[in-house]
Amino acid sequence: MLRRKPTRLELKIDDADEFESIKKELEARKRQREEAESTVGGASTFSVDIVGGGASASSSASASRAELINERIGYKPHPKPATLPTLFGSLQF
Repeated sequence: MLRRKPTRLELKIDDADEFESIKKELEARKRQREEAESTVGGASTFSVDIVGGGASASSSASASRAELINERIGYKPHPKPATLPTLFGSLQF
């Protein structure tokens, strides 16, 4: 492998200002989203938690997320049946 000399990076004032402005915009968007979710979803989340469906809803969401990930990477977690023909093939005794 070839080695090269380290590259010098310099932080300019313009870069720092741009970073701060983008950071403030993202924080403002996050606050707006949280306020919108709290006003819209507050009552419905409370009623679901009273019924007891809150835990099942979150577990089904995580299960579907896991299934999506497994499908995307090509992993199929279904085990093969452990019967004698599958363990030994088609051997004749």
